[in-house]
Amino acid sequence: MSRGQHGFTLLEVLVALAILSLAIVAAVQGFAQGLRLLKLAGDHQHAALIADQKLHEVIEPSEGRQTGTEGTFTWERTTTVVEAPDLNPSGAPARWHVYRIAVAVRWGGRQVELDTLRTVPARAATAGTGR
Repeated sequence: MSRGQHGFTLLEVLVALAILSLAIVAAVQGFAQGLRLLKLAGDHQHAALIADQKLHEVIEPSEGRQTGTEGTFTWERTTTVVEAPDLNPSGAPARWHVYRIAVAVRWGGRQVELDTLRTVPARAATAGTGR
């Protein structure tokens, strides 16, 4: 090549194309991973909303277990009595019942769990369960 001509050789062009193609493949894989994470985050948020809804559906708690499905999500709600000696002094009739309400929502090998405690006056608790 004479000194007056400026340009790229075939080898330089091929190396530049190889580097560019690697960068494009890496960028496409990064976008694909971002989309997968976005879907996972959306599913997780939907599962948390279902769990929260199932927690708030309990009006008068009583011990037991319920299950159900919402689309691709399956849920399980477990209600148990929690001992609370500070709320019910010994020798006195029980004035309060404390319930633990736990909801687990599962989908695609993943799970979200929420739980809460609910305090109910003893009269309302016995009236709701027929005790």
